[in-house]
Amino acid sequence: MGGASIVGWAHLAFGKLAAPDVETLIDEVAGAAIADAGVDPAEVDGVFVGNFNNGFSRQDFPSSLAMQGVPELRFKPAMRCENACASGSAAVYAARDFIAAGRGRVALVVGVEKMTGVASAAVGDILLGASYRREEGETPGGFAGVFGRIAETYFQRFGDQSDALAAIAAKNHRNGVDNPYAQMRRDFGVEFCRNVSEKNPYVAGPLKRTDCSLVSDGAAALVLADEEVAAGLARAVRFRAAQHVNDFLPMSRRDVTRFEGGAVAWGRALEQAGLTIGDLSFVETHDCFTIAELIEYEAMGLAPHGQGARVVLDGVVSAEGRLPVNRSGGLKAKGHPVGATGVSMHVMAAMQLTGEAGGMQLPRAEIGGVFNMGGAAVANYVSILERSR
Repeated sequence: MGGASIVGWAHLAFGKLAAPDVETLIDEVAGAAIADAGVDPAEVDGVFVGNFNNGFSRQDFPSSLAMQGVPELRFKPAMRCENACASGSAAVYAARDFIAAGRGRVALVVGVEKMTGVASAAVGDILLGASYRREEGETPGGFAGVFGRIAETYFQRFGDQSDALAAIAAKNHRNGVDNPYAQMRRDFGVEFCRNVSEKNPYVAGPLKRTDCSLVSDGAAALVLADEEVAAGLARAVRFRAAQHVNDFLPMSRRDVTRFEGGAVAWGRALEQAGLTIGDLSFVETHDCFTIAELIEYEAMGLAPHGQGARVVLDGVVSAEGRLPVNRSGGLKAKGHPVGATGVSMHVMAAMQLTGEAGGMQLPRAEIGGVFNMGGAAVANYVSILERSR
């Protein structure tokens, strides 16, 4: 039976979309991903939907919605997967396990979220559901306030990191210009991202608007197949490693300047793959806020604790650097429709590895890493991918 490979995908442009609901978004990608994979819809053995919701949508039971547009999926097992901002990766990993267990040979994975249908004031509180409500539920500024506290603590310990955060924001916005799926395709430059202005005010703690990912609608889908099925298809991207690690939910139980769960997940994934971080061609990482990407450099082993700034300031993670990070523009420019994000990140990596990334294409894309996290480094998923066909 063997392991699962990504054999096809579909991806909407993220943003404030005209689609009225998650059903419409799912319908736009489910059949398209199956067609892209080159499999018959009847060959799909299971459906896995990543969707956070928590109040974004009144439709809180989306697992069977793909059947409306793809009726051949009727009577197949389908489930919704939720792990906060890593709900998409939770769905990817559930599909991998489904295939590895021999319960099916082909699986459809959809990640979806419709965030812009609720008032802006409600968005922050809905996202706070991904924090520890008992201690963090009244954080001013909503989820941005949670990461604002992380940034404040990091700054207190290691000094003002505003230059590094601006460099991260500018890098990702510059990369997003080349991504046709990105919500914001505009190169703002370091100076705009660094300075407080009417268009770039403080949002929470030291975080400015350019440090925060966007409120987005969107969907992405991919098809996984076992080795035998994948061998008969046009292309396949295999998981050389896949690791999922959860940490304590309360921030009070952790050193918030270290994403220790992420570091453990990266360490286990690299060991499983028989690689070091230097062997990777690129990484798509979870920059819900620029401070998150900064700390993630340290979690993945690019810099010691407290020294992540030098990674971006020295150009290591630029599109032309030794290890490009977020060539897609990341969540910062691409958008962050919560349940769709993990699926999107895997699609972006697969596009790079198969040479189908268009203007985003890197000259060397042999092995890619994906880091998707739920909450403030609570649910941590690391995938290491390479093309096998």
